[in-house]
Amino acid sequence: MQNPNLGKKIFMEKWMKGLQRYNSSNKEMSILERTKVIKITSDIAMASTRKSSTFWSQALLANASQDDSNKTILEHMLGSNSKIVEKASRTLLRMANNSKKIRSKKIVKKSCMAKRVNRIEYHGLASCVVAKRLVKKRTQVLKNLVPGGKYLQNESLIREALDYIDSLRVQVDVMRSLAYASNHFHCQQV
Repeated sequence: MQNPNLGKKIFMEKWMKGLQRYNSSNKEMSILERTKVIKITSDIAMASTRKSSTFWSQALLANASQDDSNKTILEHMLGSNSKIVEKASRTLLRMANNSKKIRSKKIVKKSCMAKRVNRIEYHGLASCVVAKRLVKKRTQVLKNLVPGGKYLQNESLIREALDYIDSLRVQVDVMRSLAYASNHFHCQQV
């Protein structure tokens, strides 16, 4: 990730731009609507601060663009970079198609492996099988947590997850600072 302070500044600017857009268009919002707005604008801001090479950022932008109410916010927040969303959608579609091909190859490979396993002695394989199941379950959980993770292979999934964690950390730091500043300002007025 780039300089953390620069990343925080860029994220904050884009996030505030998105929040201002929502505030100017909708004065009367419920708590649930406000929560959704905060999440959507922070996701878009976080994804747009990352390089387009990260798959999770492209997946976040593509997912946000599928809802018609978010398209104006995307255009407002990204400005002239709104073509990034089209590219992200194409990449997500391509990855979805590729993952289907990979799954079918894995099925054929597993059926061939099953024949070989039947010939091998089962001595000591029980712990190996348990470990493989545990790794598979945890990998599946990770794929569900990282945006677009279900289309990624294990090696790229780990790289994307680490990058996503870094970006989430920046997002939390900015939101925590903003909450602290808001609370401090409120206490001084009282």
